[in-house]
Amino acid sequence: MRNRISSEEGRVNFVFRRDELLVEASSSVLPDSALCERIGLAAAALQPVWMETGSPYRTACVDPGLEAPEGYAFKKLRSLFGVFDDEGMALAGRAYQIAEWARTHRFCGACGTLAERVAHEFCLRCPACGLAAYPRISPAMMVLIRKGDSILLARHANGPAARYTALAGFVEPGESIEQTVHREVYEEVGLKVGNLQYFGSQPWPFPNSLMVAFTADYVSGDIRIQEDEIADARWFGPGDEMPDIAARISIAGWLIRANLPMGWTAP
Repeated sequence: MRNRISSEEGRVNFVFRRDELLVEASSSVLPDSALCERIGLAAAALQPVWMETGSPYRTACVDPGLEAPEGYAFKKLRSLFGVFDDEGMALAGRAYQIAEWARTHRFCGACGTLAERVAHEFCLRCPACGLAAYPRISPAMMVLIRKGDSILLARHANGPAARYTALAGFVEPGESIEQTVHREVYEEVGLKVGNLQYFGSQPWPFPNSLMVAFTADYVSGDIRIQEDEIADARWFGPGDEMPDIAARISIAGWLIRANLPMGWTAP
């Protein structure tokens, strides 16, 4: 059974070393305030995860060289999929993005002055020139292409796991999300698509993304992969052997499972 996010006190502290979360090694319980102080993380250094008064959730980044105290471990946030429940993983993902925003925007990007936290919103403002920095959210599209009874699945060249999944890519300046779908599909596999249908969205902290998923119908072209992005791309249909596909925790997993070829089943 997957765990809810918890700590040994009322306050819930997310402590990140880059993309690793500090948890009790055996139970994945988060550190309490006493432990945070013991590793040099004062209460003032912890950022609120939500703006609501009285919210118990706090987050911070520590030095990359910091070792976990005895009984605790820094675990990759991705490795905690299946350990925390869905609500807990979403909360941890939000905490990670807030902590990274605070870490990477300590100084004004225009004049270098130490930025100040705005009390009523997630904003770091420069007291010298007024530049405001908000947590970065990068929209990205995901699309599952259908051709008759088959679907197109691809294995990304630089993905963390050798799984087949839907195509995906970040929105570029001046693009609508629909334009991104058409551009990325053509760039990555050389195909033209149509009949885009919205499927759903998911915040995804690897890194700072909002994944917006679609289905689309094949229109024309032969598969021609962009080798620096795609290791393999193929049509899969009824009677084909099912490859290892994206995990259910991600919107890619939901999207594929909602459009499995006849005869396929997936946990």
